[in-house]
Amino acid sequence: MKTPAFALALLLAGTAWAQNPPTAAPNTQMEARKAEHMQDLATLLDLSDSQKAQVQSILEAQHAKMKTEMQQARAQAKAAGNQPDREQMKAQFQQHQQETLQRLGAVLSAQQLAKFRILQKMRHGHHDHAGHWRHPPPPTDG
Repeated sequence: MKTPAFALALLLAGTAWAQNPPTAAPNTQMEARKAEHMQDLATLLDLSDSQKAQVQSILEAQHAKMKTEMQQARAQAKAAGNQPDREQMKAQFQQHQQETLQRLGAVLSAQQLAKFRILQKMRHGHHDHAGHWRHPPPPTDG
């Protein structure tokens, strides 16, 4: 069965939640969105109830860890009168992604993990680090 591109986009937005929850939404809306995204992920990866709970726990823990580290990096840079080092923050983000995949590898089957990686790759190909849609590059005249 092929998954429609729209469903994948929804899932990608769901996996983005782990890195970038919407801050402007009231808490109840954010919780509802979070639950919906987790259900989408559970559906697309065919997660059992046990796996769903474990995956949600892993994603929440990794999100909290990354958020704390990014806030610390920003505070340190601000105290020094600088902007955060983009390359350092990018490296931290990539490290967190690898940690998340390692932790998920203990919960997901090889096929589920492969699907998760594809969804993650698709998300990062179409979003910037803040989860915003990137505009495609302009066509080249050539």
